[in-house]
Amino acid sequence: MKRIVMGLLAATLSVSAAYSAELKPAVVYDFGGKFDKSFNEAAYNGAAKYKADHGTNYREFEIQNDAQREQALRKFAQDGNSPVVIAGFSAVSAIEKVAKEFPDTKFVIIDAVVEAPNVRSVVFKEEEGGYLVGMLAAMASKTGTVSFVGGMDVPLIRRFYCGYAGGAKAGKEGTKVLNNWTGDTPAAWNDPAKGSEITKAQIDQGSDVIYHAAGGTGIGVLQAAADAGKLGIGVDSNQNGLHPGHVLTSMVKGVDTAVYKAFEDVAADKFTAGIVQMGLKDDGVSYAMDENNAKLITPEMKAAVEAAKADIISGKIKVHDYTTDNKCPY
Repeated sequence: MKRIVMGLLAATLSVSAAYSAELKPAVVYDFGGKFDKSFNEAAYNGAAKYKADHGTNYREFEIQNDAQREQALRKFAQDGNSPVVIAGFSAVSAIEKVAKEFPDTKFVIIDAVVEAPNVRSVVFKEEEGGYLVGMLAAMASKTGTVSFVGGMDVPLIRRFYCGYAGGAKAGKEGTKVLNNWTGDTPAAWNDPAKGSEITKAQIDQGSDVIYHAAGGTGIGVLQAAADAGKLGIGVDSNQNGLHPGHVLTSMVKGVDTAVYKAFEDVAADKFTAGIVQMGLKDDGVSYAMDENNAKLITPEMKAAVEAAKADIISGKIKVHDYTTDNKCPY
């Protein structure tokens, strides 16, 4: 059976016809798939941009179950791929095991930390980006109530929420912030119907701006908000264009930049292991502005958020990181 599974895995790994002699990159996506319009798609966009810029092909795999993370990592390493990038905090144990087996292969994990001499760990200050979109949510709200829909209930996603809550209460005094999570298993990342259901319940409680950090589930959140004439806030990728005029902004993470940089560094023989943390200071997180939401953000709103951004970067405003103590003081 094991041979059959590995055979199927090998057969389904997307493989390009040719590789650069110096660079043979690969990407493993988390649950929800590479076209989830959010986290995974940001990773895909980074790889696709590098290919467009440099003509370097890459391999990729979309997992369907937990066991496939380790299987895909090992298969790529055995085939000589490097770097092997994997998206998602759930890949920690798989990376820890496979990186030891292939010390000459360079690995990158996004959204978690693995301490190994051949692993780069890329993490983000989601609380900082969340703070800014929380301010915008509060200033845009007409009811004084905004809300958050998380995917899997884990500390990382509570970091998104906590920053958002802090920003909302700073943006307008007395703002109420509701929160719900989709579930406590990986299925929580790919359940648009549940996201829609939670959003409708929050709207019934008075929320008129809903921020999601729920992967593919968030598609249902944004749809339900738009259908009800309310405002959604996207995450990870710029989702403003999914429902123009109904997505207030998106809290964008530089996942694409992290993937691109990994490819670039290996190609230039400049790859370094260790922890890379990306926040507002280095454009690791940001809020999205484009033609789809330009009319929703007033000059006063933008000025207030830009002032807060500068204060966060300077250290004048310190946004609480939930993962430091598993508490949210806002």
